[in-house]
Amino acid sequence: MSNEIRINAFLTFAPTHLSPGLWAHPNDRSLEYNTLSLWTELARTAERGGYDALFFADGISQYDVYGGSNASGVRLGLQFPRLDPLLLISAMAQATQHLGFAVTSSVTYETPYLFARRMSTLDHLSQGRIGWNIVTSFGDSGARAIGQEKARPHDERYDLADEYLDVVYRLWEQSWEEGAALRDAREVVFADPAKVHEIRHEGRFFSMQGVHYSEPSPQRTPLLYQAGSSNRGKDFAALHAECVFLSAPSPGIVKRDIADIRRRAEILGRDPRSILFFSLATVVVAPTSAMAQEKWLDLQRHVSLEGALALFSRWTGVDLSTYDPDAPLRYARTEGMQSTIEGFTVADPDRVWTIRELALHNAIGGKGPVFVGSPTEVADALQRWKDEAGVDGFNLSHALMPGTHEDFVDLVVPELRRRGVYKQAYGSGTLREKLFGTGKALLPEPHPAARHRAASRNPVEPETHA
Repeated sequence: MSNEIRINAFLTFAPTHLSPGLWAHPNDRSLEYNTLSLWTELARTAERGGYDALFFADGISQYDVYGGSNASGVRLGLQFPRLDPLLLISAMAQATQHLGFAVTSSVTYETPYLFARRMSTLDHLSQGRIGWNIVTSFGDSGARAIGQEKARPHDERYDLADEYLDVVYRLWEQSWEEGAALRDAREVVFADPAKVHEIRHEGRFFSMQGVHYSEPSPQRTPLLYQAGSSNRGKDFAALHAECVFLSAPSPGIVKRDIADIRRRAEILGRDPRSILFFSLATVVVAPTSAMAQEKWLDLQRHVSLEGALALFSRWTGVDLSTYDPDAPLRYARTEGMQSTIEGFTVADPDRVWTIRELALHNAIGGKGPVFVGSPTEVADALQRWKDEAGVDGFNLSHALMPGTHEDFVDLVVPELRRRGVYKQAYGSGTLREKLFGTGKALLPEPHPAARHRAASRNPVEPETHA
C-alpha cells in the first residue's frame, strides 16, 4: 500500500445523495442538479484538487421501504428524481484533461450489447478516463419498472453479473483484434474485416450475436469498480474488480473486508495488491477547529433524520419506521445490501446501535465516518483511518454541494501535499495508467477480461453458459 491518499468525489445526479435535507441549506446548490454548469464547475474543482475521479452512484429503484411507501423519498428528494449520469460524462470530460469518471450501471437494467457500446463511446470521448461501477440492483420497484416481477435473489444477481461481464469482456476485448482499425486513406480501408469478429453467446441469462459497434477504445475494458461486501460480493470483487468501494462506520470492519477480498483474489491467481480500496468518508473542514465545529453544528440543524432512516431502510430492506427509536438494531437477513446491515450489527459485536444513533450517524454523508476539524486535524484523521483500515483512498461524500469539495480542495489538499501523501500532479495516460502507474492502458493477465483478447482464441466460437 502506497502512502499516497487517493480521492474520488462520491455523487449522484439528484437533489440529495447521502445528506438528506441539506439541499435546503442556504449555502447548498443541489437544486441546480439538473443544470450542466454545476457539474462542469465541480469537475474543474476536482481536477484542480487532484481528485482521481468523480464516482457516480445510480439506480432506478425508489426509496419505498420506510413506512411501506415512497412518500418520504419523494417529499424529501431522497436520490429522487435522479437523472442519467452517463449523459454528463462527455461534457465534464471536455471541461477537464485528467480527471476520471466512474459511472454506476446495473447488470440488471442494461443489456450487455448496448451498454458495451455506451462505455466504449465514453472511453473514446474522454481519451481513456472512464470507469464502471458494477452493481446488481436489489430494488423491487426498479425491477418492476423494466417489466420484471421483482428483484432476483441476492446470490443469483451475482451469477447474472458474472455472465454479463463475460459478454461485455468479449465485446470489448475479442471482437476487434489489435490493429483491426487500419484507417488507411490511401487504400480506402477503415478496418480489416478479417480482424473484426462476431461475438456469439448463449447462456442462462443472456443470448446475443453481434460485432461490437465500436472500434477499441483507449482502455478497451473501462476501469472496473465494485462495491459489494457480502460473501458473494467479495467473490465477485476478487475475480473482477480493480477498485473496491467500501462503506462502514469503523476502520476495523473495512480492514477485515480488505484482507478477505485480497485473500480471495490471491486464490484466483490475481496479485492481491492489484486491487485498490476506497472507503466512504465525509469531511467538514474550516480554517480553525472552532470554525469547523460551528459549521458541523449548523449542518446538523438542517439534516432530516427521517430521510436518513428512509435511506437506510431501503438499503437493507428493513422498515425502520416500525422500530422504537431507542431500540437496538438487530441483524436480519434480507435480499437488500447485506453488508450494510452487517456493518452496524454482527460485523462489530462490541458496538450496539440504537435506531436513533443510526439516524444521527447516517444523516450526514451516509455510513462512513465524518471527519470534522481544521486542515491539520482532518489530514491527521484521514491518515489515521488509512493506516488503521489499510485503504488506498476515500470516496468523499458531501454535506453541501459543491461547498464540501471546494473546502477540501482549498484547505485539506494543500496540507496533504505538504506532508507528501498526496499527488503533486497527475500522471500520464488513461485512468487505469494514472491509478496503477503501469504504463499499460489494458487490463493485464490474469484478469478474466484479458483472456478474451482477440488473438488468444477463435473469436467466432459461441460461448455457452449453463
